[in-house]
Amino acid sequence: MKYNYKLFSKVYYFLFLLLFVIFGGTFGYMVIENWSFINSFYMTIITISTVGYGEVAELTVYGKLFTSFLIVSSFGTFAYAITAITNYVVGGEYRNYLKEYKIMKELRKMNDHVIICGFGRVGKQAAEDLLTHGIPFVVIERDQEAIDANQNEDIFFLKGDSTNDETLISGCINNAKAIITCLPKDAENVYVVLTAREFKSDMIIVSRASNQSAVSKLRMAGANNVIMPDSIGGSHMASLIANPDVMEFLDMIRVQGDTGCNIETIAYSELPSSLQGKTIEELEAKKITGVTIIGYRTPDATYIVNPPVSTTVVPGSKLFVLGNPDQIKGLIEHFHLQH
Repeated sequence: MKYNYKLFSKVYYFLFLLLFVIFGGTFGYMVIENWSFINSFYMTIITISTVGYGEVAELTVYGKLFTSFLIVSSFGTFAYAITAITNYVVGGEYRNYLKEYKIMKELRKMNDHVIICGFGRVGKQAAEDLLTHGIPFVVIERDQEAIDANQNEDIFFLKGDSTNDETLISGCINNAKAIITCLPKDAENVYVVLTAREFKSDMIIVSRASNQSAVSKLRMAGANNVIMPDSIGGSHMASLIANPDVMEFLDMIRVQGDTGCNIETIAYSELPSSLQGKTIEELEAKKITGVTIIGYRTPDATYIVNPPVSTTVVPGSKLFVLGNPDQIKGLIEHFHLQH
């Protein structure tokens, strides 16, 4: 938004100066030479355009002085106009405006999207995974070089500072369901978390932390989850040595395109009415689509791994199912058709 304001302020400023010179010249001739509006306007146009046409009538001394002043002032105005238009069209500002206009147009259509603050290594990975899941999102990045280096046209960028409230508003934070803040400085992440929680109390906030001391501060600020990429990366590498088969299996469960396995959550409210209040055995998820129910979350946030088949699915609970993408898709379609 700020970019558009600065861009158009140059163009509007030029138009204002041009109109000011035209009407100022017209009014000046009408007062000094006592000419009609048409003759004064015509004299002003041929003067500032320097076409070399003859004068409308014989000028007085004051008229000649006024004409000289008009020529000098209009020359500066046109010089500024040429510079502004050249930068606007040739310099790429017009293309940048069209790109930003497209982004803002798409943002106004978004609802329940995710905002990613920062497009470094962590932000880029988050964006790629959200693309894989088909979750709409927008990236807020202050570095134009980082934006230009991106080759994926499916990623919408909003150039700006994530710590600025106006930038978050431009990202439609009030309509977003979650925000991922992965800025390089912990203090900036804390500020974004505080601001996001103030904007929307029920928003899911995931934040990056570089130092252990910042984890508690981010949670106090309102972050639902705090991730330390360096710590997780080191633990993952060590686990690949200690338990390579287990870690490779877990990596496969994580989204790996069409060949991997997925874990999907199904809330009680998402179940068709005919299946609500049933036991896991009665759901027969594996018989329906091939997926396996591997977990259950009670309404009080207690997690049960490999729940007994006698477990009843009650309001406020969630099921965790494991399967390949086709099986998960079949499960969702089955439940959708049952509604």
